[in-house]
Amino acid sequence: MTQGVVWKQLLGFAIPMSVGLLFQQMYNTFDAVVVGQFVGKEALAAVGSTGSIVNMLVGLCAGLSTGASVVISQAYGAKEYKKLSDAVHTTILVTFILSIVATVSGILLVPPMLRLMNAPEDVFPQAKLYLTIYFSGVAGLLMYNMGAGILRAVGDSRRPLYFLIFSATLDIGMNFLFVVVFHWDIKGVAYSTVIAQVLSAALVLYTLTRTDAPYAIRWGGLRIKPEILKKILSIGLPASIQQAVTSFTNVFVQSYINSFGSGAMAGWSSYNKIDSYALVPVQSISLASTTFVGQNYGAGQIGRARKGVRQALTMSLVITAVLCALMVVFRRPLVSIFTNDPEVLDFGGRFLAIISPFYVLICFNQIFSGALRGTGRAKTPMIVMISSFVVFRQIYLFVSKLLGGGFLAVALAYPAGWVVCSLVMAVVYLRSPLCRERDGEGAASRAGASAAAEALEEALSAGEGIEG
Repeated sequence: MTQGVVWKQLLGFAIPMSVGLLFQQMYNTFDAVVVGQFVGKEALAAVGSTGSIVNMLVGLCAGLSTGASVVISQAYGAKEYKKLSDAVHTTILVTFILSIVATVSGILLVPPMLRLMNAPEDVFPQAKLYLTIYFSGVAGLLMYNMGAGILRAVGDSRRPLYFLIFSATLDIGMNFLFVVVFHWDIKGVAYSTVIAQVLSAALVLYTLTRTDAPYAIRWGGLRIKPEILKKILSIGLPASIQQAVTSFTNVFVQSYINSFGSGAMAGWSSYNKIDSYALVPVQSISLASTTFVGQNYGAGQIGRARKGVRQALTMSLVITAVLCALMVVFRRPLVSIFTNDPEVLDFGGRFLAIISPFYVLICFNQIFSGALRGTGRAKTPMIVMISSFVVFRQIYLFVSKLLGGGFLAVALAYPAGWVVCSLVMAVVYLRSPLCRERDGEGAASRAGASAAAEALEEALSAGEGIEG
């Protein structure tokens, strides 16, 4: 990504990534469609209401994938192949350890987390069963995400896409087999998801093992290099904490929605599935900008990195605006994909009409935070996003409840956080060294960006940006 037309490089990376994310979303989407159409409203509410709990533990581990991707992309851009190999082997071994921790922790946390979110009695048993099975096989999801992150960090977003297409297609087929034919109900969709994720992990690990490239996995060479792990954690841990804390507090947001009953829960579940598809373009372009900035920052091409951020922002804004308009116009037909229950259709349509017009705001915080992570700076995005999505959002909900705010106030909790986050992130990005350095000044990043990282840490602690 250090050569060629910028927008073509970004699109060439982002389009396969978008298709991959779309197929990845199919796992939970078809879970929701099948249980909503063939099991019932309560099962749909159970599958949809568990997202915050899943994302809390998975996000904690997935954030480290961001750190590994930045270290790997910078080493690849700087042609430091020994460091690249060390980073890959450290990443894989750490992921194996995290998979064990996530499996045990997830299963143990299921009952208390469901009680914390005030899951209704008619939803609790099915939600517990679904989550217990899901976390039993969560290692497949974590290993796939980390292995795919390695391939994307070196510019290969196509093979992870092919593996996702295969596993998502298999998941869809097994959903119908287990639920419609075998009548396994909610445990059927859980088992199909786990099996598909394990197979996608096996495919990506096989690919990394069989390649002759410098990022290949050599199983006998699995070691944790302390200096590499420290760098990965310095970038990835803030992203992990941000995702985990945000998902944890979303449990409380879910509890506000649960207070409106299982119809609102199912409507929120339907909205969330549609929402996940609408945000795919900005997510993929943000990931593309992280890799693009990482490689160009590692090569000392600061101007090219900035140009990539500008073009990524423009593309994401245009695409997201079009999608938002379509979601508002076709909100009821979209919700009807999941259920024909009149109450659920009403709640789902209201959520879409209120929240989706604000999606364009997400483009700013996602692209700017992705660019900052590409330079190796992840603490600032973490602090801004936690402050906006966690602290501000919870204060907003608490105050609105005291003032007697109803459905509309709860629905606007997410857009309110996006407004605050995007404003602050724009200021932070414009004041960051990425917007102030010239070509060659980031040359220290050719050695892993360590010197540039130290200089930025000092600048931020002196007041240039938001740092804690």
